[in-house]
Amino acid sequence: MMLHIPDVLRPEQAEAMLAALLRAEWVDGRVTAGYQSARAKDNQQLPEGHPLARELGAEVLAALDRHPLFLGAALPLRVFPPLFNRYEGGGSFGVHVDNAVRHIGGTADRIRTDLSATLFLTPPEHYEGGELLIEDTYGTQAVKLPAGHMVLYPATSLHQVRPVTRGSRICSFFWIQSMVRDDGQRSVLFDLDVAIQRLSAEAPDHPSAVQLTGVYHNLIRMWAEM
Repeated sequence: MMLHIPDVLRPEQAEAMLAALLRAEWVDGRVTAGYQSARAKDNQQLPEGHPLARELGAEVLAALDRHPLFLGAALPLRVFPPLFNRYEGGGSFGVHVDNAVRHIGGTADRIRTDLSATLFLTPPEHYEGGELLIEDTYGTQAVKLPAGHMVLYPATSLHQVRPVTRGSRICSFFWIQSMVRDDGQRSVLFDLDVAIQRLSAEAPDHPSAVQLTGVYHNLIRMWAEM
């Protein structure tokens, strides 16, 4: 399931974050790529563990923790500390798939990457190109979102970033280990959750709302890995 999650950051948050990142010192983005990805990757990245990356990453995580659409879709168990990248001057990232397991720098911890996320920080009218192309069940989807909006998609998906031919594209990117490993099961749970919320809003006293909520939580009990 690929999902557009709007308004993860308020416009003023995204603008302030972008301004801070434009003043930052960037390094070659291949420092976090695996062998195959490094051959296709041409971008810059804020060093992992950089004080600004930690500060802004904490702000992103706090925003996600308040966002019901993200929580309902991802069912997050652990979130990789957000990273930040920049594409400009023709920079791109060829077709690749994300590593299945990622080590969290400075710790002994690792997470399984069930979901990938890209949070856009540069307004789309400020650059040309830079679409995130994601191959999913319905073909290849081109994603280029407003600042503060995010796309969430299975980390098993082949994806790429098209060359940025004008301006600069700055995003945050990270991975999520979900309580529910299987993408199909997460999709069922998300659809059920959305239906329960709609039913509760339109008919708050309908007895089916309680029954369906019980089904939702019983499915989580069956499928969750903690």
